[in-house]
Amino acid sequence: MLQSLDTYPSSMHWHHSIEQQAKNIFYYDEAWLDLLKRFYGYSTITLITADKHDYITGMLPLCLVQSPLTGKRLVSLPFSDHCPLLAADEVYAHDLLEQALALSRRQKVRSLELRCGLNPVLTQCSELLEKDLYVSWLLQLGADPQSVWSRLHKPVQRQIKKAQKLDVQIRSAQSREDIARYHQLHVRTRMKHGMPAQPLRFFLELWEVFAHKGALRMLLAEHKNTTIAGMIFFTAGTTIRYAYGASDERYLNLAPNNLLLWSAISWGCEQGYCLMDLGRTARANTGLMEFKRRWGADEEALPYYYYPQCAGLAATAESSWKYRLLTGCWKRLPLSLATALGGHLYKYLG
Repeated sequence: MLQSLDTYPSSMHWHHSIEQQAKNIFYYDEAWLDLLKRFYGYSTITLITADKHDYITGMLPLCLVQSPLTGKRLVSLPFSDHCPLLAADEVYAHDLLEQALALSRRQKVRSLELRCGLNPVLTQCSELLEKDLYVSWLLQLGADPQSVWSRLHKPVQRQIKKAQKLDVQIRSAQSREDIARYHQLHVRTRMKHGMPAQPLRFFLELWEVFAHKGALRMLLAEHKNTTIAGMIFFTAGTTIRYAYGASDERYLNLAPNNLLLWSAISWGCEQGYCLMDLGRTARANTGLMEFKRRWGADEEALPYYYYPQCAGLAATAESSWKYRLLTGCWKRLPLSLATALGGHLYKYLG
């Protein structure tokens, strides 16, 4: 059965297991899917399966991305690191996969990209190509932040104490002006890594849509009245997800990122969240891999699946010559030009 996100039959209800799984996945929030469609102009299609009682037993949202850079693609989902295929059992999972493959053929896309992570149905499908470029890092939380503190590696604990001793202050963003301060850091951080940045309008939209209902939390690190770093977290169900982070490299010796992340973890424990998802990490990025490992997080494979061929930025290894060429060229652009181009090009990279 194929339905668009906006036209679920009113007579249909969620199967309990699917509803519970979806609640913990920020990227399956209808407001996030609507933002992708409204801001970037993607066509959004949600594949579903249902049982004889009209209970929804499976769900897989897809976006149609038409890019002069990577061709016409179906992606689940752009700018979303982990989008599990939700199904009550393997029969429904196979049904969803067959729907996705059939839709890809009808749309004549260059590539279908499923960012589903570990899934035996996808792994066993001979038509899919599996790319194992990423891992996710999952940190178990508890009611008492000290239970998490005891699992932190000593260097991490020392960096947090260092930031506190040097009077780095952490506060929650309160206004659109705070979002603009974060975005200035975001553009420079992306530039340092040779990558385009989303426009300021995107972060303002995120703030307007999600902050008021508690699904977005932005923390800013300040030192002597200067904003030196920031992080954005999404919340859904019992899970907090690290989404974006940026910092002024002139102040990295103050360890603001360590204190930001620890502040988010402490808040999450106090608010009753069970899991902190530290986000997707490229296996080739050994420095970031080690940073997250030291927080006591568990590493989990995050394969992506493609049909009939691999295409798109997420399928490009950071160690490849294509990736190095892209990032090397971007680093050489003037900051003003990179800022303007990034806002224009970003939708094609989803």
